[in-house]
Amino acid sequence: MPPARLLDLTRSLRRAGRVATGVDRVEHAYLSHFLVDDVATFGLLRTAFGYVLLNKSGLKKFLNRLEGQTEWGPPDLLSRLPRRRSAVQKKAESDVRRFAAARCLRGNLAKTLSDTLPTEYVYYNVGHSNLTERVLTAIHASGGKTAVMVHDVIPLEHPEFQREGSVEPFRDKVRRVSTHADWVIYNSQDTKLRTEKFMRDWGHVPRSIVSHLGTIVPPVDAAQLPAGVPVDQPYFVVVGTIEPRKNHILLLDLWAEMGPEAPPLFVCGGRGWNNDAVFTRLDQMTANDNVYELSGLGDAALAALVKGAAGMLFPSHAEGYGLPPLEALTLGTRVLCNDLQVLREILGNKPVYAPVSDRYLWISTIKNWATNPPKALEADPFIGPKWSDHFKTVLRLR
Repeated sequence: MPPARLLDLTRSLRRAGRVATGVDRVEHAYLSHFLVDDVATFGLLRTAFGYVLLNKSGLKKFLNRLEGQTEWGPPDLLSRLPRRRSAVQKKAESDVRRFAAARCLRGNLAKTLSDTLPTEYVYYNVGHSNLTERVLTAIHASGGKTAVMVHDVIPLEHPEFQREGSVEPFRDKVRRVSTHADWVIYNSQDTKLRTEKFMRDWGHVPRSIVSHLGTIVPPVDAAQLPAGVPVDQPYFVVVGTIEPRKNHILLLDLWAEMGPEAPPLFVCGGRGWNNDAVFTRLDQMTANDNVYELSGLGDAALAALVKGAAGMLFPSHAEGYGLPPLEALTLGTRVLCNDLQVLREILGNKPVYAPVSDRYLWISTIKNWATNPPKALEADPFIGPKWSDHFKTVLRLR
């Protein structure tokens, strides 16, 4: 039998009650896959009061609540003590304590892992959370091995796009991966090459494997779209957190240049950071601008909006993978995106690639798509990577 598995779910716990991002969905995919295997599987979650270990029974209850199939329970007494926890986070931490197979304070993690898990287990961290010196050394001290997924090193390559004070903690995190990881899982060859440039400078490059992320297209339900959304004419969508790296400013400039004749543009995603100029412009939009900000859409509503679009626009300056255009192509929607190497690796020749410096090409493509249906994709559908293939590759690690 393969060794037992310990999946870090700290990120999912922290983001309970929020719309799942791309990294969240990767963590959920790992949890779902591990639960249907016969291999012994446990979850590690860091709470405000130490660590919680869940067995498969607890993990199933946790996943049911993440997916909204079951409501979170009431907050317990401990949940009232920490600050800066939302009401849903307090309920989620309370529930995982109720489901716990074992709990411990921070200094007792290595012993608790040794007492609870079978020998020679593999710790998987695919969410970029809880990658601390304490956790990584405790894994090895308790006989485990560590497999960490690196999604990107954009904060190191483009610090200008990051929150103030976030770059150095991220650098320290990746350096700890370089020092402690037995294996690194990369979502793309492009991410591997970029990450290992830094690791070579730091003096150690762990063994690694490249495995493209799978594609899970949610059910499409247009009935869940907000009332009054003008989807009765050709429109375009951009999906992603509204932050500088995603380059929403380019689209707002293009729509201003096209004027009142521009097709509707739906900006789908929560507001991020360092982007006050874009937020101000969005706040000042009128019906004549034909730009609509939609945040907090559920998966089924967002899938319906993307599937019905004349095209998805993806002018991002940098990406580690690019799930939104991947899912758009899988839904049969055309994609116009920046010419990034990682997108060419994942998406091949299916999108139209346009450097973000070529405004004429962006506008001419948008105008053309607004008047011509996407017949090409119907004749030659895009087949995205499968999670089954991803796990066949990753779970060969020994």
